[in-house]
Amino acid sequence: MCGIAGAISNKGIDQNKIDRTLNLMKERGPDGQTVKTFSFGKQTVTLLFSRLGIVDPTPQSMQPFTRQSLTIITNGELYNYLELKRELTGFGHVFVTKSDTEVMLAAWQHWGERSLDKMEGMWAFALIDMTKSQLVLCRDRFGEKPLYTWTNKDTLYFGSEPKFLAALAGNKPRVNENQIKRYLVNGYKSLYKKPETYFENIHEVPAAHFIKLTGAQQKQTICYWSLNYDPSEITEADAIHGVKERLINSVKIRMRSDMPIAFCLSGGIDSSTIAGIAAKKIDPNIKTFSIIDDDERYNERVNIKSQVDFLGCSNHRIQTSTKGFLKRMKELVAYHDMPVATLTYYLHSFMSEAIADSGCRVAISGNGADELFTGYYDHYSFWLAEMKNHHSFIDLQSDWQKSYGAHIQNPVLKDPLVFCKNPHERSHVFLNSEIFNEWLHDPFTEIFEESTYSNNLLRNRMLNEINNETIPVILHEDDRNSMHYSVENRSPYLDRDLAEFLFTIPPELLIKSGYAKYLLRAAGNGYVAKNVLWDKRKRGFNAPIDHLVNREDRDTREYLMADGPIFDIVRRDSIETFLNSDLTDNSFSKNLFSFISAKLFLEHYRDWTP
Repeated sequence: MCGIAGAISNKGIDQNKIDRTLNLMKERGPDGQTVKTFSFGKQTVTLLFSRLGIVDPTPQSMQPFTRQSLTIITNGELYNYLELKRELTGFGHVFVTKSDTEVMLAAWQHWGERSLDKMEGMWAFALIDMTKSQLVLCRDRFGEKPLYTWTNKDTLYFGSEPKFLAALAGNKPRVNENQIKRYLVNGYKSLYKKPETYFENIHEVPAAHFIKLTGAQQKQTICYWSLNYDPSEITEADAIHGVKERLINSVKIRMRSDMPIAFCLSGGIDSSTIAGIAAKKIDPNIKTFSIIDDDERYNERVNIKSQVDFLGCSNHRIQTSTKGFLKRMKELVAYHDMPVATLTYYLHSFMSEAIADSGCRVAISGNGADELFTGYYDHYSFWLAEMKNHHSFIDLQSDWQKSYGAHIQNPVLKDPLVFCKNPHERSHVFLNSEIFNEWLHDPFTEIFEESTYSNNLLRNRMLNEINNETIPVILHEDDRNSMHYSVENRSPYLDRDLAEFLFTIPPELLIKSGYAKYLLRAAGNGYVAKNVLWDKRKRGFNAPIDHLVNREDRDTREYLMADGPIFDIVRRDSIETFLNSDLTDNSFSKNLFSFISAKLFLEHYRDWTP
């Protein structure tokens, strides 16, 4: 919920800049806005808040919210606020609202920084402690809610979106051309491998970190949580029971809302399990929303219908179309403050819009299941490498051939033993980067690097995806798309208890009989239609670029080749040749989208006035 922004400096913020910023924050929070200024020592802290009322949307819960010496503005939800409220009441705390915000502040009041260990939720907050003359900026464990900082002219600005920082500063940050090149050459998985954004000197507060500030230049950054692989001895039955129990609880607490809820339903096991648990255990009248594309690689119409019929729930379907593509992309890029990372999130925006139009304020999705349960094509091959000494290894290879192996397109992953032969092979991640590098006037070379979190090959790959490859991009895109339409997105798989439990399970239990995400499938039994539950094919939430962009249309081609700042970075002749190429290959289809998205971003930036 909500949008936040603010600044800390030895002077205040001009009212015109505050008004400009609040106007930009209305999509994140259409239900009211407030500003409050605090002073401690020589420092002035300004807090801006724009409200999207989800839990206790009464005036008494408006932010900034103050309890004695503490004041907070927060974007997100504290899902376990009812349990914490009972515990804090036992310690003598008295509450005057039914909001989770008051519970969050009371928890900090009672336990201080240790309260973060007790909180389950998603958040980005700014908290002022007047007794300590301190401002704290904090982000949730997985980074579901965004929080940016920018130090400019002795003032530290912070907020949910870069445009808020620029408006408060009355200054335009410089585009980070390295990030543009990184995106065009190496793709979206490269974007969070370096602590950079699309703007120079604008940074994100890292997930699972908080920053203590006593001034714009006096700060301390602290990591308060990390996900680690710590295997234990556990039976398959106990693993399935543990997953099911934690997942049910995660869905239950994420359905706490005073506003209507929608469920994103792709037809895959991830979203189907979430919707199934919600309908079977909590509310049989759930609303589901789906995107439909006719390309056989991505068409999930049959699975969606099966799950909807199984649950007896409503389903709103949105068909992909080339109509209005560029106009919509311009709007999305302008709101995102950066290129839309993948074509998937162009499609996702239609779902967010439909959910908002239906009157729902909360959307629940399957984010994180692939990264936690081994859902990607390369996960299966990494798993085979971990299982190479298994007594039935030949049978395990045969299982792969009958499942993911029958559908794989990435040429590197067509060999099931690729990581057995070379555990360091990663060319499949930045596939065709050498071709895309030839587009640039000045080549961009950044080899693939992987952080070391575990000596287990598969688990280390998964932790890289969670920490700095896929999850940060997914969460950013979902947040922007949802908040553009004043909808809050929630992700039950990104639950601390569930994630920590999954990272105690030894690899041999993760895949079985050709079924990737085996534990999720087994835990979903009874909540998912059988043909969906045991469908071995992974389709993905996607569409080919030619289903959205008509390359034969003269006006479209003229626009794509028209003068603009993108051609200061990219060779025009390369793009012209590319437009005439066969884009059946998925990586080429994705890269044409990347070019369009980057072009639109640079044109928006050129014309943008903070």
